[in-house]
Amino acid sequence: MGECSPLVLLAVLSVVDLSLTYRSLEHTTNQVITMLLIVPPIFVLIGLFDVWIPRETIITHMGEDSGLKGMFWAFFLGAFSAGPTLIAFPIAYLMLRKGAKYSNVLFFLMVWSSLKLPIVFFQITTIGLRFSMIINITLLIVFIISSRVVGLVLTKEEEQQFLTKAKQAK
Repeated sequence: MGECSPLVLLAVLSVVDLSLTYRSLEHTTNQVITMLLIVPPIFVLIGLFDVWIPRETIITHMGEDSGLKGMFWAFFLGAFSAGPTLIAFPIAYLMLRKGAKYSNVLFFLMVWSSLKLPIVFFQITTIGLRFSMIINITLLIVFIISSRVVGLVLTKEEEQQFLTKAKQAK
């Protein structure tokens, strides 16, 4: 089955129900405006991160010899983040480029995607504190174990290949 253009779908929707077409266009406009308000400032912050934070600082706090301190910083940066997970990938790339340990960056991405404070607070208000804590502590344990396992299994050559591919995609 081939791809169908959104404009074709919108035209079909217009024939079926014109009010739905207007609502669809309104929602699309609202989403575009929201993204335009969120994404540019975040990319400015990413640029500032790249310029202001020296490579040595990243190596010291999140590099190969950072130990638990690196995991703490990865958790802190991921949990107190803002924006969609899509924004985390350029930050993760910068961390890797500046010398962060691969498992710490992976842990950062996992925390950003599931354990951000706004998500945790939302869970608490909707499903309760107890169930939310069970979920989040379980996720945290799984994230720690899986990032450590990947850090142990992945060779330095594979990490370097990953970085090279990331630079080429830029």
